[in-house]
Amino acid sequence: MSDQIEITTHQDLDSISSADWDACACPEAQDGRPIDPFTTYRFLRALETSGSVGPGSGWQAQYLTAAQNGHIIAVAPLYAKGHSQGEYIFDHNWAHAYENAGGRYYPKLQIAVPFTPATGARFLTRPGYETTGMAALVQGAIQIAVNNQISSLHATFCTEAEALAGADMGLLQRTGQQFHWQNEAYADFDAFLAQLAHRKRKNIRKERATAQNFGGEIIQLTGTQITPAHWDAFWQFYQDTGARKWGTPYLTRAFFDQAHETLRDDILLVFAMEGDQPIAGALNMIGRDTLYGRYWGCTAHHPCLHFELCYYQAIDYAIAHGLTRVEAGAQGEHKLARGYLPHSTYSLHWFADPGFRDAVAQYLDAERAAVDDEIEILAEYGPFRKVSSQEQE
Repeated sequence: MSDQIEITTHQDLDSISSADWDACACPEAQDGRPIDPFTTYRFLRALETSGSVGPGSGWQAQYLTAAQNGHIIAVAPLYAKGHSQGEYIFDHNWAHAYENAGGRYYPKLQIAVPFTPATGARFLTRPGYETTGMAALVQGAIQIAVNNQISSLHATFCTEAEALAGADMGLLQRTGQQFHWQNEAYADFDAFLAQLAHRKRKNIRKERATAQNFGGEIIQLTGTQITPAHWDAFWQFYQDTGARKWGTPYLTRAFFDQAHETLRDDILLVFAMEGDQPIAGALNMIGRDTLYGRYWGCTAHHPCLHFELCYYQAIDYAIAHGLTRVEAGAQGEHKLARGYLPHSTYSLHWFADPGFRDAVAQYLDAERAAVDDEIEILAEYGPFRKVSSQEQE
């Protein structure tokens, strides 16, 4: 029997079984939570069935499967993109340069979780097929781009291991940075605060006290504690934030209905309540060892409530549930003073035009050096107290 690998594109998830997809995306979930909740069949299907991706969205699914002897060994969330929105790793300048030179940048191919700046595997393989599966997916995606005269292929927020493997395959590696909180086996929030410089510790305590005195209570909800009424409230929060940041929210209202049906166990909602009325909220996704902060919004403004709901409540939850990390999403140097330190993010890129590829490669060499310097500088401004040489001894 031939060991040849067959690559197939799928315009919807109905043509791929959830068992086959999740056997590649989250095989560890057979005995617990998935490491990455965003690449699960149920999350990607919620985006699809809700119309958040698909016709009219600029994200047209071209899911990849790699099969050997009729057995799916690898999958990837591939999309044909008609714009560069909802990606959080920005290539608008590349698009402008490409088109100014007379090329057509869009559509491009994107291996990504739409609207989700969270690091995770993008080349999803069954255990034992990591090298073979990734190579097949990369080669297959590039061949699709070549066959269809598509300008480029991008894999965003991939893991460091994938970035290194992709570079060995000839893809261009890009780095960025985000702010993450690391749980050093803290017993409680006070144990975390004890590691901070006095002034930073005092400031956080003041912010928490200010936020918690807004005139109501703060609650955490997950699983069956979440009701349809909570989604009605959160939709209002999401629309407000989306309109201010992006102009048009990426997710449809139907996504939150789908989340209620299939994703509640993966979600932590943190609400500020005035009586029985939510006035602010934060949505987090729960991974096996990481809490991912995703969306925030409010209908009433109170000092420091954003910091409390998005950052400090997330830390509380991570400590209480033994999670090792909180990823607070894209951008935001204000997170640094609140215990979230800079960490590298990675992406991979391929361009059909060799001249454009060489130009981007030179740019990325300089950008990587600048990002590394920025991370080193920002880390020095972190809130953690400096340990003297005597204390280290």
